[in-house]
Amino acid sequence: MSASPMEMPLLDADKSRALAQNRNAFTVDCLIDTTGLPAPVRIPRAESVHVMVADVDDLGEWLRSLGGEIHVSPEFEGVELWTLHASTESVRSGGLVPVLVSVPVPAGELVMDWIRKAVRS
Repeated sequence: MSASPMEMPLLDADKSRALAQNRNAFTVDCLIDTTGLPAPVRIPRAESVHVMVADVDDLGEWLRSLGGEIHVSPEFEGVELWTLHASTESVRSGGLVPVLVSVPVPAGELVMDWIRKAVRS
C-alpha cells in the first residue's frame, strides 16, 4: 500500500525532522565524549538539544566549554530554572547546533560570580 501524493510531503517532513534530530544528537554526543561534560539527561530535538544537569557547577562546566548566555526563569515553588543558551559546531554539516543546558537552582542559592556574570540582564 503506497502513500497518496497528499501524504508524501508529511512523510518527507517527518523524515527530515527525524534526521535532523539524529544529527543533533550525534553532534552533542561527540562533544560529550571528547570533553567529558556532565550530561545525565540529553533530549535531542530537530532544532536543538536539551541537556539537564545535576547542579549549577555542572552548568558552569558547560559555560566554560561553550560560552553562551544564561537565562533564569521566574521563581516557582522556591526554585528557578537556569538555562544556558549555547551552540556547538555540527560534526556532519559544519553548521551550529543550539544546545540548551538546564538546571533547577533553589532561589537565593550562592552561585559563583563568573557563572552569575553570564546571566542575561
